[in-house]
Amino acid sequence: MNQDIKDLKPDRPNIITTDIENAIGFYRKMDTQSTVKEMIEGRYVIVEEYFSNGLQVLEELKKNLSAKYNDKSFQGQRDYRSAYREASHRLLLKVVDNKITVKKAPHIGWLDILYPEVHEFYISFPDIQGMNSSWQWNKKGLEIKTLGITINPYYGAYFPTRFDHLKLFDKWLKKYTGSKEKAIEIGVGSGILSYQLIKNGFNDIYASDTNKNAVIGVKEESWRLGYEDKITLNHADLFENCDVKADVIVFNPPWIKAKHKLEEGIDKAMYYEDELFERFFEQASQHLKPDGKVVLIFSNLAEVVDEESTHPIIEELRNNNRFRKDLHLRRDVRASSRRTKREDDRANEKVELWVLAAKKK
Repeated sequence: MNQDIKDLKPDRPNIITTDIENAIGFYRKMDTQSTVKEMIEGRYVIVEEYFSNGLQVLEELKKNLSAKYNDKSFQGQRDYRSAYREASHRLLLKVVDNKITVKKAPHIGWLDILYPEVHEFYISFPDIQGMNSSWQWNKKGLEIKTLGITINPYYGAYFPTRFDHLKLFDKWLKKYTGSKEKAIEIGVGSGILSYQLIKNGFNDIYASDTNKNAVIGVKEESWRLGYEDKITLNHADLFENCDVKADVIVFNPPWIKAKHKLEEGIDKAMYYEDELFERFFEQASQHLKPDGKVVLIFSNLAEVVDEESTHPIIEELRNNNRFRKDLHLRRDVRASSRRTKREDDRANEKVELWVLAAKKK
């Protein structure tokens, strides 16, 4: 385990530790519509009495913004989500001694873990919702059938709710006959691909991620699972600070090209910036052993939601002289885990596994 990450501090939602001028206290019998209008115009609202009062305000906010942002296109819905995020984060809850002060609020262990030094503060209602959902996943665990284990995802780290890509990777690993001396995983997320590598005989893995919470989470899970001596973790961008040449380089990149400025954490697990793949392929070519393989787990999702989208792996093979295609597998995407509320409206989506080999010089 890399000692450089021992003092890494997790990213956490922003909080307010001072008094808030002109804030509105929202109680059950108040006018929800006028409260929402104040939020949209920039005023903070503090939830009082019951946790459910905050849910009531957010429901009214959705109704208000849905009428205004009624364009159902991909861009239209992105505009709606942006407006909702901005306004909803003005709805606040008070936290004292790591407990939400309103009645019937959930217990969220992340408050103790992420804010041990803060006695009293305000935090946005949507951030509390996200932390509560994450805490439930962490406590109940996520079963990974291809591994026969349950993982406990860390707050703010990406974890899958569909598993078809894991099955593709497992299928390839079981047939892989090359050297298993060293592997690299770029974008370790919740660590599942590294755990699959370990299960299939790799015992020296370098794994990196730009998301501090992902690195912290995999560090904790690796100790729990007894894998701490098999994974070297680094909080880094791609191959930064990596002096390893690998037999296998694994990358499960974001699947959609960003059309907005990316935030840290989950946002960068979902969307990729213009130069990501060019940088990855250039650096991968320098860290791959002569007979090694680059394994990318991808999807046609970008093409499903945007017909003008290009496929970055195909573009690499077409335009550069670094790699050749060794294998390309595709698999239909099944429905999400029953415990997630994400909609399954992407009937034409397929997950892909690409295996590339270096071209002989």
